[in-house]
Amino acid sequence: MPAEFVHLHLHTEFSLLDGFCRLKPLIARASELGFPALAVTDHGVMYSAVNFYEMAAAANIKPILGCEVYLATRTRHDRHPQLDSAQRHIILLATNDEGYRNLIKIVSMASLEGYYYKPRADKELLRQHSAGLVALSGCPRGEIPYLLRQGDEAGALRAATEYRDIFGPDRFFIELSDHELPLEKRLNPELVKIARQLDLGLVATNDVHYLHPADADAHEVLLCIGTGRTMDDARRMRFGSNQYYLKSAEEMAQVFSELPEALTNTLRVAEMCNYQMDFTTSHLPHFPVPEGHTVDTYLAKLCEDGLKQRFGDHPGPEVRERLTYELGVIKTMGFPAYFLLIWDFINWSRQNGIPVGPGRGSAAGSLVSYLLGVTQLNPLEHELLFERFLNPGRKSMPDVDTDFCQDRRQEVIDYVTRRWGRERVSQIITFGRLKAKASLRDVGRALAMPLPQVDRIAKMVPAGPNVTLAQALELPELKAVYDGDPAGRRLIDVARRLEGMPRNASIHAAGVIISQKPVMEICPVQKMAGGDEVVAQFEMTAVDHIGLLKMDFLGLRNLTVIKDALQMIERTSGQAPDMDRISYTDEKTFELLQEAHTSGVFQVESAGMRRYLRALKPERFADIVAMVALYRPGPIQGGVVDGYINCKHGREEIHYPHPKTEPILKETYGFMIYQEQVMQISNVLAGFTLAMADDLRKAMGKKNPAVMAKQRDLFVKGCVERDIEEKLAGEVFDLMEKFAGYGFNKSHSAAYAVVTYHTAWLKANHPLEYMCALLTSVMSNSDKVSFFVKECRTLGLNVLPPDVNMSQWKFSVEQQPDQSWAIRFGLGAVKNVGEAVVAGMVAEREHGPYRTLADLCRRMDA
Repeated sequence: MPAEFVHLHLHTEFSLLDGFCRLKPLIARASELGFPALAVTDHGVMYSAVNFYEMAAAANIKPILGCEVYLATRTRHDRHPQLDSAQRHIILLATNDEGYRNLIKIVSMASLEGYYYKPRADKELLRQHSAGLVALSGCPRGEIPYLLRQGDEAGALRAATEYRDIFGPDRFFIELSDHELPLEKRLNPELVKIARQLDLGLVATNDVHYLHPADADAHEVLLCIGTGRTMDDARRMRFGSNQYYLKSAEEMAQVFSELPEALTNTLRVAEMCNYQMDFTTSHLPHFPVPEGHTVDTYLAKLCEDGLKQRFGDHPGPEVRERLTYELGVIKTMGFPAYFLLIWDFINWSRQNGIPVGPGRGSAAGSLVSYLLGVTQLNPLEHELLFERFLNPGRKSMPDVDTDFCQDRRQEVIDYVTRRWGRERVSQIITFGRLKAKASLRDVGRALAMPLPQVDRIAKMVPAGPNVTLAQALELPELKAVYDGDPAGRRLIDVARRLEGMPRNASIHAAGVIISQKPVMEICPVQKMAGGDEVVAQFEMTAVDHIGLLKMDFLGLRNLTVIKDALQMIERTSGQAPDMDRISYTDEKTFELLQEAHTSGVFQVESAGMRRYLRALKPERFADIVAMVALYRPGPIQGGVVDGYINCKHGREEIHYPHPKTEPILKETYGFMIYQEQVMQISNVLAGFTLAMADDLRKAMGKKNPAVMAKQRDLFVKGCVERDIEEKLAGEVFDLMEKFAGYGFNKSHSAAYAVVTYHTAWLKANHPLEYMCALLTSVMSNSDKVSFFVKECRTLGLNVLPPDVNMSQWKFSVEQQPDQSWAIRFGLGAVKNVGEAVVAGMVAEREHGPYRTLADLCRRMDA
């Protein structure tokens, strides 16, 4: 088919409210129709830009990035409902790098300065940032069509002249659309007249909100969900036709047969738009180092300091060799500043008494991280691999996520913001999507179906985050509704079409961007409704792809519990233990784990985990690491957990795939539990470097047949060269591939096992203080408070009732007349008691006791 038309006005699922063209089927359909280029113009935002660009480029379709910008009636600073009752639209498309930077600046400022129900730009912004942009006059909501609708031809001509002067006559086009609406048929001749008068080009567009005409009904339902209306509401938002789909060039040629120039101009605009997204530049901040140092030498100095602190004056050749290797890789890959940046805020956190987790993810496999104090686990002692964290053969940003005390996590983010500048730090947007049950309920409301009927159908869908309606329809009960109830069938059909669509935008729970230059110069930003937090408009993976440093600052409740418990231990005994120096062979701790008295112990408190602990009877830290890794659906269903336990206790014989694998698998009784073990076997048997072994590990996780076939050949060849039979080599590879589906990151498992051990140690050795801290951590949940109060009594601990004279807001430890200690119930766990009341109570206790809470409330009211 001749390429004679390009869609320039297209919306994707990321518009949230009024479009659900999912990117993959959109690109597939555009490719099927033979489009050489495609533009995406979300309303007021650019959520889909990176994902769209990557997918379109991969399909050999030229991606054109743009936005349908809302314009304020006068200026973006006005906040007047009458002035802004007719928000105008304009289409902006980036032609080059300068145009893209200007586009994201306009979109960002429209949100940061112009938000009033919608993010609004104005002509001042357009004048300041017009370079490199192509502008289309917009749909019937554009300023020029709007003025024509009001009968103001002279005003429309003046507006068109103003836009021509802003963008230039070659970069401003009059947009024509025809969705079989009477309004458009009336406006188009008048728009053509203005274009002729001002010698402006015409461009034919079709506003695309879905892929096929049959999607129009589901789209109407989506509009109702987004606006809180129902399909039988006469005032609901609607589009008025089923023509808002991705039309072919032939269909567009038929619609605009009398204006062929408007079709060919789409190609002209596409030829002008040549922006190429940069996926190679890293925007890692420059880290300031002391005079006389570079980032390389300063990182090396800090590591030397850590080496002496961790290992003393004689660390040994193995440690020294590992450090030299890691520093060399980090320097070669250009990441010293990255490690210094992480060291900086973690060091600040520790200096300010903010508990930091012992490590998270693959970063625990780095000796440099350990020496910097970023992690608290010796990777050599636990056979953790640096290449699992940072592969020298694959250029990708390291990924260090950090757990902080839940109560003080925000302090760390505030420090980073002060350290690097507010404009260089932002949080990241995330999208809540319609899951199976939620999709049914939302669609049911939009269709005005009786709530009991919708509820009955929704309850037929099994619980679980990954359950889909297609899977649920295999169940006889739901299938019977689908086959026998027309209303139920329509509900399910529409819900399936909307399932997975974005339902709302929110701030990612942990993700934070730290950038070398203002984030707004690299990606569009916005403020979320009701808050001042600046948020990047690209999702987590997208910001990573464009070279922005993304870090996860996670709040871990258990670190808060440990902190509070240590403070209480210091009060009751005079000195708190140093958790970094406790013994990992403590008998009380392992007795608690073996008897599965693990309620409130990190990661091992579920009924299933307690059952396995009783069977396993852990005797060493490695058993905890293994159980943290094994307690997942794959290993449980595959019988790996039972096999591990049976082999540990001698009920099953231990098998090794090859004698050379025994040193690698002995710790786990012949089972490949960890991804690192797969990497080590590849290294030992086939001679893979650990970087190559990490590539194999990653390929096994993705299960790409072509890549796996290539990796298998390399592995078998390497084994044969080392005198291992080809058949056996193939069998080992198959076994590795099988276990790769179960394999867990040992670095993460070992680091989290530290928190498991710490919480178990505190419960075993300081039950009073630990349970008191635990109760405080759950005091907003009355069911959990009740559960842990019963646990306290099981442990023989005295829990005193709430008392207005003695209780604090939190649970507290209180010394009794006989010098014993008890837990005093916190008033924060009493329903309908506010924190301000308790603060007042504590402040006024010196003025006299209160016999009851009612006495206090009367005094406060007075």
